[in-house]
Amino acid sequence: MRKSGIIVLIGIVTGVSACEKVAEIPADIPISPTTGTRVQFTLDSIFLYARQIYLWNDIIPTYAAFNPRGYATGSDAAGAFEKELFDITQLKINPQTSMAYEAGVSSGTPKYSFLTEKGEGGNLAAVGSPSLPALLKDTIIINENKPVAYIALGSFPELYTCQTVLDEAFSKFAVVSPQQLVVDLRSNGGGFVETAEYIANLIAPQSLNGKVMFSEQYNSLLQNGQATILKNQPYLDANGKPVTYMGRQATMADVDYTESANTHRFNKKGSLQSVKDIYFITSFRTASASELLISSLKPYFNIKLVGETTFGKPVGFFPVTIDIYSVYLSSFLIRNAQGWSAYFQGIPPDVFVAEQDNPVLGDPMEACLSNVLKLINGSSGLNTVNKKTVQANIFHKRASSSISLVQNSMIENRLKLKTN
Repeated sequence: MRKSGIIVLIGIVTGVSACEKVAEIPADIPISPTTGTRVQFTLDSIFLYARQIYLWNDIIPTYAAFNPRGYATGSDAAGAFEKELFDITQLKINPQTSMAYEAGVSSGTPKYSFLTEKGEGGNLAAVGSPSLPALLKDTIIINENKPVAYIALGSFPELYTCQTVLDEAFSKFAVVSPQQLVVDLRSNGGGFVETAEYIANLIAPQSLNGKVMFSEQYNSLLQNGQATILKNQPYLDANGKPVTYMGRQATMADVDYTESANTHRFNKKGSLQSVKDIYFITSFRTASASELLISSLKPYFNIKLVGETTFGKPVGFFPVTIDIYSVYLSSFLIRNAQGWSAYFQGIPPDVFVAEQDNPVLGDPMEACLSNVLKLINGSSGLNTVNKKTVQANIFHKRASSSISLVQNSMIENRLKLKTN
């Protein structure tokens, strides 16, 4: 029987020699050499997983053409893995920009995909646990004798950690029935899809129940159940425990990756029913699940953005384990109810306002919020900085800033098993 470095790699972690053939694999999993070093097997694994689960896997060449083991030079193993991942992510070109979809904000770093060492005890690294809390500020502003609800969201951590404070904030809003809602996302780099979805359901009226909020579109191999390499990844429940499926332990290959199974619909939460206009305050750090929130509400509300162009990340991932690493390959495309996902270069604001240092959140005199209130009152808003200058500043920030991978993520942790 043929063997794979993918399976051998699992043996390495448990103490089996890296030079032995230790496990059998199905014939439909791509074949790589069955002997080699630990570094070589890890390089093989990154490539073989990308061939099956990467969103743009159609562009990845054959094993022989790509030659993963060619990266095994020198003593910097982690550097070799990162270089291989970067090169994989630069293969698919966005025809609108003539650059890779994952052209990095800094040299040698993909815009989306990444890998990180697993935490203590072999657990997945703490991706999706941002440094900022979910709720930074909530207040009600009286504008021309009418209430305007304002909420600043710093991140989208796991829902169970922030659901109570979110419920309380929106319950306060419901009491005054505001028609205008300001959502400040200027510091929000994303997090868990479930939390962004929950906030959308807090904002939406009950009349939207059952309507499409967004869908997750995986590559055709995943949708057709042919990503057999995922048989090596256990499917775990919310508590990190194995799940029994069809009389055996479930694996990630048992997940239903079809778009229909990953279409999310509105299901009203809370008592707020009055919002008609939503104003988002954004910056170059507004990314991922934050952009998902904007996109999901766009077909149903009067939406305006004030601030700077967002980061541009309409993709998300689920983690796979390779040796001591958690690898996050861009695996699904987010599409709203209108099928829109074309914001790889960011969502531009309607009113450009250059980011201020240490803004006082919720202060009506603060530059971005002041412009929002002017928009609500019928003005086109102040735009004191030239558009080209603002865009140039944004580009400089992106090029020079090391945006935290922890804060710049869109993790899906609710994947469903197939029902038949």
